Amino acid sequence: MVRKNFGSLILCSVLALGVAGCGQKIKTEAKFPTGDTRDKGGENDIYNEQGSIFGQSLKLSGKKNRGGDSDGASGIGVNSFLWRATLDTVSFMPLASADPFGGVILTDWYIDPQITNERVKINAFILGRDLQAANIRVRTFRQILQNGQWVDAAVSEETARKLEDAILTRARELRIAHLGK
Repeated sequence: MVRKNFGSLILCSVLALGVAGCGQKIKTEAKFPTGDTRDKGGENDIYNEQGSIFGQSLKLSGKKNRGGDSDGASGIGVNSFLWRATLDTVSFMPLASADPFGGVILTDWYIDPQITNERVKINAFILGRDLQAANIRVRTFRQILQNGQWVDAAVSEETARKLEDAILTRARELRIAHLGK
């Protein structure tokens, strides 16, 4: 009987200490020596920076970010012109997933009504906040129907390149339209 009560007492003590520790504040600011030469003040002052835990780029409104840039980088985690252009370009296909913060657009398999024994799928990745060719990557997949089974088939690298070019062209059109407002 004494052992049973002693075990319960230890368990209660550990739980009480754990709960009591949850309410204490932990200092997280690093201490720098007095000879600190970092820029304090101006644009790069981390002490005056105010933003969310997601950073300055994450805004759900259509307004420009603090820097006032109009390159389409505000509102989502990637370039908004590339994002919108990619969605426009693959709009004929069903979407499986779209993550504007990670810059990933995945389509589901699409079967052209004219070619029913073939289906295609596209994965598009927006890699940065600038409107440039290096920030868009497209992967295409193709399958053909053989004996009632979908079998992977080769896809030309030219196909992905043409899709990337179409996305970039559309993104430039969207940017020009945006600047004209």
